Amino acid sequence: MNIFWFLPTHGDSRYLGTTEGARPVDLAYLQQIAGAADQLGYEGVLIPTGRSCEDPWVVAASLIGATKRLKFLVAVRPGLHQPSLAARMAATFDRLSGGRVLVNLVTGGDQAELEGDGVSLAHAERYEQSAEFIRIWREIIARSHEGQSFDYDGKHLRVKGAKLLFPPTQKPYPPVWFGGSSEAAHELAAEQVDAYLTWGETPAEVAKKIADVRQRAERKGRTVKFGIRLHVIVRETEDEARRAADSLISRVSDDTVVRAQAAFARMDSEGQRRMAALHAGGAKRSRADLEISPNLWAGVGLVRGGAGTALVGDPKTVAARIEEYASLGIESFIFSGYPHLEESYRFAELVFPLLPRKQRPGVPLQQALTGPFGEVVANLDAPSRLLSQS
Repeated sequence: MNIFWFLPTHGDSRYLGTTEGARPVDLAYLQQIAGAADQLGYEGVLIPTGRSCEDPWVVAASLIGATKRLKFLVAVRPGLHQPSLAARMAATFDRLSGGRVLVNLVTGGDQAELEGDGVSLAHAERYEQSAEFIRIWREIIARSHEGQSFDYDGKHLRVKGAKLLFPPTQKPYPPVWFGGSSEAAHELAAEQVDAYLTWGETPAEVAKKIADVRQRAERKGRTVKFGIRLHVIVRETEDEARRAADSLISRVSDDTVVRAQAAFARMDSEGQRRMAALHAGGAKRSRADLEISPNLWAGVGLVRGGAGTALVGDPKTVAARIEEYASLGIESFIFSGYPHLEESYRFAELVFPLLPRKQRPGVPLQQALTGPFGEVVANLDAPSRLLSQS
């Protein structure tokens, strides 16, 4: 498994929907989270994009020197970026970071936000543009290793003699990730991307999406890897985890939920529509109603756009649910929790020992007790290690 964490560039808090328990997200705080993820052995971090977030490329670049092995999953936005510029950005970042950039192709689903950014294309046209964008982007970078240029004349985009003089470290190009739930999104994923990312729907629905994308890719002679984006609320006992989930939304007012759901309803994103359907557009409010599948809780989506579900439970239960998704073909898991700094430690300490994780160069899957690891007992003995986590 490849386990990723999340950088909350749109804000962080102990409670959703309120300033209570909130904290400023500045460079020092982002460095703390990225440094923790790096040291704990996460594969990388996802950096969100949109007008509610700090710019992901600037944030990622500011963290290169604060990390050693951590990868950065950073968005490119057709209509905001031009493919040639995006290729130079990705190649530069890849070289400066030593091959640590992953590219997240984002078409966008909030029409008001898109229009504010100067993008007026309808849903179907955005996917056409995205397909042209990533084709140009890939070709420019792939050809840069041989010093070649690229011409393209499409419906939405065209380049003539596009050339990248300084190739990236990764060949033929940094891996492209992409998420989307519409038929057009599945077709684009099957045709061009390296990893398809789904939000945390029930295992049955995730299985359907994986099967559809995989079949489309096979018809094109391609293979696609799969990932999933989820929040996580893990505690030492099931009851503690459920109470923590209740606490997370305990300050959310009815008015806040109504306003948030009205905003989500205006979007033309199929993925957002599916997320909203999990809690019936905010109609489900009790914890029992919000548990849409064993240990899969839709409470986050009451006020948060995008990924709106969380795995809730004790370490063994959460690990079992992760394994359930892995059995469907999911290789990469992008998790987050509130607040993101503390929860990055909690998840790593409680769940990492229970998962078959990918070995990262230079990072042992289980840290040896060769230094201060837990508090020494009575100034004499090293702390004992629980056999259940060995």
